[in-house]
Amino acid sequence: MSKRNDFYYSEEREPHRDRTKSILKEHPQVRHLIGKNPYTFFAIAGLVSFMVVMAYLVKDSSWWIVFAAAYFLGAFANHSLFVMIHECAHNLLFKKPALNILSGIFANLPQTFPSSVSFKRYHIKHHSFQGIHELDADLPDWWEARLINNSFLGKMIWLLLYPVFQVGRTFRTKEIKQFDIWVGVNWLVQFSFDAAIIIFLGPKAFVFLVASFFFSVGLHPLGARWVQEHYLTKGLQETYSYYGVLNSIAFNVGYHNEHHDFPSVPWNKLPRIRKTAPAFYNTLRYHTSWTLLLLRFIFDKEISLFHRLLRKERGNVLLSDESKPDAELVEEKMVS
Repeated sequence: MSKRNDFYYSEEREPHRDRTKSILKEHPQVRHLIGKNPYTFFAIAGLVSFMVVMAYLVKDSSWWIVFAAAYFLGAFANHSLFVMIHECAHNLLFKKPALNILSGIFANLPQTFPSSVSFKRYHIKHHSFQGIHELDADLPDWWEARLINNSFLGKMIWLLLYPVFQVGRTFRTKEIKQFDIWVGVNWLVQFSFDAAIIIFLGPKAFVFLVASFFFSVGLHPLGARWVQEHYLTKGLQETYSYYGVLNSIAFNVGYHNEHHDFPSVPWNKLPRIRKTAPAFYNTLRYHTSWTLLLLRFIFDKEISLFHRLLRKERGNVLLSDESKPDAELVEEKMVS
């Protein structure tokens, strides 16, 4: 079987804005789902506390217990913290942007690497310029796709080191501001927390947190989420949702088509979008098992990192869109 040597391309603009307009035309009550959920902060506090307590409990344990705890417990809590950071990135907790940024920095603590503030910038670009390679850091680099391609060993390494590859993509997004005072605060708070864990709980506690971080986004059923969202695993459909049982502990992050259509709807209301407008979502292809998708992605040589849809032009997306808060973009969709 021959390997792919390029991505798939589309001359059409991303599908979410048009679907948003169609849904709101037929089901205008969906607009009432848009809003904030300040109670999400309590979930953040609980998850951060859980990770710190787990780090304390394994600090004197055997190494195999440290890694087992990270894989079977820490990864799930850490992945949920990614979802919480994602909610903060869309300003879905509080009206004041600064409170959302601070909440994201707090949720970032057990992940050991300062990423919350930077994630917001790259992620909002992903929504505004989906498929535009120089702006959408969710897309693999060409060198990355050529290096891994469809090799099962390569894909396993890629999943295990996914955070490293993702950081490498940021260097191509020239238009995104890399550093400011908020990034500095994120770094200062994060590295202070890391130092406190090492000093007061010891190296095993810190390794537990690091391992939980890598497992939560990598070689783990949860890692299939990154494949599920936009890899062309079922034809040329650009975005896929996941409607499996893990949504119950992953704060509905699997409702990805719904999220892209209505990015200003908080996590607890995403299932209601599909329930209100089933004709728009039940006709789309979706996944029901992250575990099966993980295995298929690794071992199916018909799937490579080139299975992503790109756009060579920015299309109908206005340059001014990228500087506006996400809620404003959604409001513009509703009135246009």
